Amino acid sequence: MTESGPAAPPRIRVLLTDDQDLVRYGLRLVLEAEPDIAVVGEASDGAEAVRAVARLAPDVVLMDVRMPGEGGIEATERIAREYPDVRVLVLTTYDLDEFAFGALRAGAAGFLLKNTRPEELVAAVRTVHAGDAVVAPRITAKLIDVAIPHLADPDAAAANSDAENALSELTAREREVFVLIGKGLSNAEIADSLYVSESTVKAHIGRILAKLHLAGRVQAVILAYELGVVVPRG
Repeated sequence: MTESGPAAPPRIRVLLTDDQDLVRYGLRLVLEAEPDIAVVGEASDGAEAVRAVARLAPDVVLMDVRMPGEGGIEATERIAREYPDVRVLVLTTYDLDEFAFGALRAGAAGFLLKNTRPEELVAAVRTVHAGDAVVAPRITAKLIDVAIPHLADPDAAAANSDAENALSELTAREREVFVLIGKGLSNAEIADSLYVSESTVKAHIGRILAKLHLAGRVQAVILAYELGVVVPRG
């Protein structure tokens, strides 16, 4: 009787959302070439994506933001609210896209350009599945440029006032982690900086997001800049 080896870890389940068949086909080819990733479904607009998430329970959704019918922003917001364990990666053609920024504010875990290299796409899927965010530094800088004028909005000011009150509920360690999230550090980098384990960092982040009523760490980055907890360089 032969002994079987250890069971392979479950593959990352991915849902593709784009209104262009050719784009979805290309994404599928790239992702299905990886042994740890499985494309479990496709959707051509936001409403179909939300229904597919309910039916297929993906781990990661690749989400175009500009689609006929329900777009990516509305779909991302619904997914972040109704299925908080599902990570959304925003896909767009331009590196400064108001629509993509709206999706990030709605709770997306990352931002990808459609001309991203295949290996970067695969790495991004693995990164957000592990709980980190995917936003390149140059994109982060542009997002901040969009976010800062947003502070003049009375509704935003009121929301930030609530967030400032919520900050007082963070422990000293959670506030340290919040600042490091705002600076764009990964879980591993935060763990190294604070001399703790990655699992401890993940636990801190989970509590921070819950206390601040945030859907994901990209929202935490934006909030850190809006509240002045992290100051843009230069």
